[in-house]
Amino acid sequence: MPKNKGKGGKNRKRGKNEADDEKRELVFKEDGQEYAQVLRMLGNGRCEAMCIDGTKRLCHIRGKMHKKVWIAAGDIVLVGLRDYQDDKADVILKYMPDEARLLKAYGELPETTRLNEGIAGGLDEEDDGAADDYVEFEDEDIDKI
Repeated sequence: MPKNKGKGGKNRKRGKNEADDEKRELVFKEDGQEYAQVLRMLGNGRCEAMCIDGTKRLCHIRGKMHKKVWIAAGDIVLVGLRDYQDDKADVILKYMPDEARLLKAYGELPETTRLNEGIAGGLDEEDDGAADDYVEFEDEDIDKI
């Protein structure tokens, strides 16, 4: 049998993420960076994100975050723009929900940005039409059928 040369197994790798709960300093964008909201995950370490400047970009999740920081649709991320490809970007940082609310309060994110939903779209707008889904039939209508 071959001798194990690693430093541990699956359970050792699982227990590393305990230090992420502590508060970290809020990181603002610099030149060459932009805020974005993830529209959908594409797999293979990639996602499609709508940047705050109005451009939809294909974003690559950097290796340091890959399999350690889970990104889902609707998350606010900081992306690094590429000089040579305008339609692609690299995810640098994922903001926690409380950090995203602070960015919105500081005016870094526009007021139209929705922070607390799975998909970056108009989910709240459908609440008004919930009464239209219910159709009421009278006895006369049922007899005709």
